[in-house]
Amino acid sequence: MNDLNSRVSVVKGILSLLLAFVLVNGLLLAPRWLSGGASASAWIAVEAAVVVGLCAFLPRSRWALTVIAGAALMLVALTVTGLADAAARLSLARPLNLYLDLYLAGAVHNLLVGTLGSVRAALALFGAGVGVLLLALAAAHLLHRARVPAGRWSAVGIGALLAALLSVGLWGEHVHPAASKVALPAVDLIVEQVHYMGRMLAERETFSEEMASKRAGYSDHPGLLQRLEGRDVLLAFIESYGVTALDDPLYAPIVLPRLGDMADRLEAAGLHLASGRLVAPSQGGQSWLGHGTLLSGLWLDNQLRYELLLTSVRETLIDDFRHAGYRTVALMPAITLAWPEGERLGFDRIFAHRDIGYAGPALNWVTMPDQFTWSYLQETVRPGGGDPRPLFATVGLISSHAPWTPILPVLDDWDAIGDGAIFAPWDGAGEPPEELWRDSDRVREHFALSIDYAVHAMTAYAERYLDEGTLLIALGDHQPAPLITGDGASQDVPVHVISGDPELLEPFLDWGFVPGAVPASDGSARGMDAFRDWFVRAFSVSAMSTGQD
Repeated sequence: MNDLNSRVSVVKGILSLLLAFVLVNGLLLAPRWLSGGASASAWIAVEAAVVVGLCAFLPRSRWALTVIAGAALMLVALTVTGLADAAARLSLARPLNLYLDLYLAGAVHNLLVGTLGSVRAALALFGAGVGVLLLALAAAHLLHRARVPAGRWSAVGIGALLAALLSVGLWGEHVHPAASKVALPAVDLIVEQVHYMGRMLAERETFSEEMASKRAGYSDHPGLLQRLEGRDVLLAFIESYGVTALDDPLYAPIVLPRLGDMADRLEAAGLHLASGRLVAPSQGGQSWLGHGTLLSGLWLDNQLRYELLLTSVRETLIDDFRHAGYRTVALMPAITLAWPEGERLGFDRIFAHRDIGYAGPALNWVTMPDQFTWSYLQETVRPGGGDPRPLFATVGLISSHAPWTPILPVLDDWDAIGDGAIFAPWDGAGEPPEELWRDSDRVREHFALSIDYAVHAMTAYAERYLDEGTLLIALGDHQPAPLITGDGASQDVPVHVISGDPELLEPFLDWGFVPGAVPASDGSARGMDAFRDWFVRAFSVSAMSTGQD
């Protein structure tokens, strides 16, 4: 009988260890499995074995229960951080940086609300919170029940197994490729975040040196922007419009014909078109980094650099136009909250969502369709209330923002657009995002269709309203997420330049742009940070006399 009880005790001990290990191992490796890639091949997390083994040796005292509860909370916290890291890799094509990315929590919340609605978003967040709590309770319960089977050899065997796993995790890949099945996900995550913390602490000095090495402003530049001869300049950022839309066989059959149509229609309208590529500082999101990089002439590839720019007194392209006698306007329909950044950048006027007076429906995350934005630009922004100064406007176009549903048609009757009430029939149209996003192939198709719409709307605006007195520069703000581009995609975005005056396009052609709607793919794209200095010098009178380019 005693022998039977001993065997039952051993079996219970082994089962308790296995159950605790399976849960903890799954928690630590789930982020890797979700993110895919080479790291997803790991089957065993060394930390899971160590934590379970150590908890199994603890005496069942009050302080031990406190340690176990703390270990469970730490494991769940690491899992949540790992999932956030996986989400950053899948959506932004980069690892999580806790030092900077906590800032994005509000943006994620806004995206959820815009995509699911406030009630569903609240339920989703509540459900996620409950799920995290349940995981923590389950981990604490199983770690508390974990027991070392009775007998000296059991303890020795467990200790030897832990030592072997730890050795394989630390040095195994140097010995045999099969050791890649054993990983240290928690250690890797912590080390990576500590590395980013150190890098960001040094970033302030690095960025300050970069700012000091570049010209801060052009207020005293001779003939500042006089080659524009007082023409309006419209700088339009098209959401998620990357070169993948042109180069990838999945999307090119939809997008390239639209670009061909754009070239034909603009030529028929007596307009001239050139195209090129620029390298964006981000992918999948954080559009403001691309906007800030292009306007400032500084490479802003993370939130800290962006904030350091805002806290500095450095001028931007907006100031250059103001010094040249332009009124400066930002038309940003996606800005639904206070935007002190826009005030710091020095726009004379900001038209955010609440300032626009759009009477049509919101389209999931998209607050208003691009065609309305273009119409509002023409009917309200460009007249300027009698202000005689020429216009420099930055425009944020958002119809091609995820979730890419619904896809609207471009209306023929621009005069009927008015306050946007004409778009009421599309209220609730299209598939709900939660249904569309169950099929990755259909998501990709809708991405291409949204780019098709964005380019179509821009073309319709240009052929109707542009003339020799306007220069339109339209470009993508960044490439879409890796779900769309695949891993390792370039960060190039297309740039289209349109005007009724061919002389306004000559500097762009000299800079490497090509005539037509399809930019060259020779790998010579410059970074967005090169644009400001080049543009000011190319369109200032002094550039002609000194030969600067």
